[in-house]
Amino acid sequence: MSQVTTNQPLGTPTWIDLDVPDIEAAEAFYGAVFGWEFSAPGAGGYVLALLRGSRVAGLRPVPAAASPEPALWRVHLATDDCDATARRVTEAGGTVTAGPLDKGEQGRAALAVDPGGAAFGLWQGGALPGCEIVNEPGSLLRNDLTTPDPAPVREFYTKVFDFTLDGNEDMADADFTFLRRPDGHEIGGILGVPDAPGAAWGTLFEVADADAAVGRAVAAGGTSKGAEDTLYARMAEVTDPFGSVFHVGARPSAAPSS
Repeated sequence: MSQVTTNQPLGTPTWIDLDVPDIEAAEAFYGAVFGWEFSAPGAGGYVLALLRGSRVAGLRPVPAAASPEPALWRVHLATDDCDATARRVTEAGGTVTAGPLDKGEQGRAALAVDPGGAAFGLWQGGALPGCEIVNEPGSLLRNDLTTPDPAPVREFYTKVFDFTLDGNEDMADADFTFLRRPDGHEIGGILGVPDAPGAAWGTLFEVADADAAVGRAVAAGGTSKGAEDTLYARMAEVTDPFGSVFHVGARPSAAPSS
């Protein structure tokens, strides 16, 4: 189901946003790639990305000098009690870098960093439950964490969010584990890559056609080496005009019926 109207269970990726040095340029780029429209700027110039009128992401203006490294799309994990989950982050060896604090009527939030250095957010939904459309073209499909040292990171997320870990038989040669909520729902995964330059959550957006999405991104000022077939989807890595990296993926077409 792609429409979301209530708060997601603990630990579910529920909201994504990106720090950008130029809101108008970011709106032009992401509007071209995903067909998004945008709200009027709110507090601090924060802008909501809209798909068919529903909120799917956020853009935050940050002066270029304040962010020397390209930003990544920040994933916010759901919680019904931001303060309590923030305490669990600290107790498990992570660091709370901002908050918890109220975001008006929209919800309550905190920013944190896990023991491996990957940044993420916490989101306790109010008027904004999180992404209101997911798992369809133009919206969030998946978040996975890549890290050179996965063991302490896996332990951290299981302690904070009550996740269980599950191997992936389809990726027997990779150091990959699924993260599952207590109800068994898969929320993402952790991939160990020894030569990774650091730990980071990645964001995958669904598109109807990965090659066409790459074409739109390049035409709008982004870069990409192009799409390729993977185990689960045809995917591409894209870098936006500010240097921020994300992925797009198109589900395999259904096999024709006989």
